[in-house]
Amino acid sequence: MDRRSFLTKATLGGATAAGAAALGAPAIAQSMPKLNWRMTSSFPKALDTIYGAAETMANYVRAATDGNFDIQVFAGGELVPGLQAADAAATGTVECCHTASYYYWGKDAAYSFGTTVPFGLNARQTNAWFYYGGGNELLNEFYATQGLYALPCGNTGAQMGGWYRKEINTVEDLKGLKMRIGGFAGKIMEKLGLVPQQIAGGDIYPSLEKGTIDAAEWVGPYDDEKLGFYKVAPYYYYPGWWEGGAALHTMFNLEAYNNLPEAYKAALASACQAANSDMMASYDHKNPAAVKRLVAAGTQLRPFSAEILSACFDAANEVYAEVSAGNPTFKKLLDSQNAFKKDAYLWAQLSELNYDSFMMAQDNAGKL
Repeated sequence: MDRRSFLTKATLGGATAAGAAALGAPAIAQSMPKLNWRMTSSFPKALDTIYGAAETMANYVRAATDGNFDIQVFAGGELVPGLQAADAAATGTVECCHTASYYYWGKDAAYSFGTTVPFGLNARQTNAWFYYGGGNELLNEFYATQGLYALPCGNTGAQMGGWYRKEINTVEDLKGLKMRIGGFAGKIMEKLGLVPQQIAGGDIYPSLEKGTIDAAEWVGPYDDEKLGFYKVAPYYYYPGWWEGGAALHTMFNLEAYNNLPEAYKAALASACQAANSDMMASYDHKNPAAVKRLVAAGTQLRPFSAEILSACFDAANEVYAEVSAGNPTFKKLLDSQNAFKKDAYLWAQLSELNYDSFMMAQDNAGKL
């Protein structure tokens, strides 16, 4: 190729590329508009892992859109109280929120399944149900009636059973106990005589310290240590049967979400799924060291007795039957999760249970 031919083709190619760029620019601008959204969290910044999932998600979205889609995260109480986060998103006060769906079970018990129900799925099973078992599709059918669209965005894993001023050895010990307990579990504990209290995370410690409540549950060792419960209630029970795999969601104002470009919807889906995985990994990393520190500080670890667990399981099934009789959406979600649960535990007892049990035995024998 001679020099003149090369320059001519290069010039034409450059002009063509420039023209394509000029033509493409408006299309790109339309698909990547500048958006500034506000997200209210249900959690204080001090709880860096659970609050941090919202920041993680927002950072991923910002990076994926070259900063064009910016979501500013506000802690619980900065814009609206923590337990009103979903209401704020539904009404358009903010475009989205990061919250636990079961906080709103009092409006409709179906909200519970977005987080967890007592004796429900563990964290891995929850994700499998959400992503592949139709769980999130069913939830979004319900959320749409509330003016919301939601994506899973975090999981705590199996939680602890809470902090108590006195030992809880029998079902009788639960009667009259005033306990901060989140979500649908309080309704079940009422069957056993407990008096449930729904209190936002930042308000639990003063209530426990003043004796307004006798017991409180939150998440697990890392968060509970930060909130200082061990200073005023020495007995730490396990497992938190009401939260075998408690999930968080980012909830969007339905109209605002529907009006987003498809590229932004994809960015949100990817970012929420990444934050979902990240939060669980973070807790799995932080909780072991935290429980060691708590025990060193005098915390008394106690397992719930078989009597208490069995009574709570039976009470849960009674409540589910009662609620299902008058709430077809709740029943639809419960039936879906129960069907999924049977196969999930069939598989888990062959794989995870046997492997984990063997490895725990090796650890207890000092071989790891």
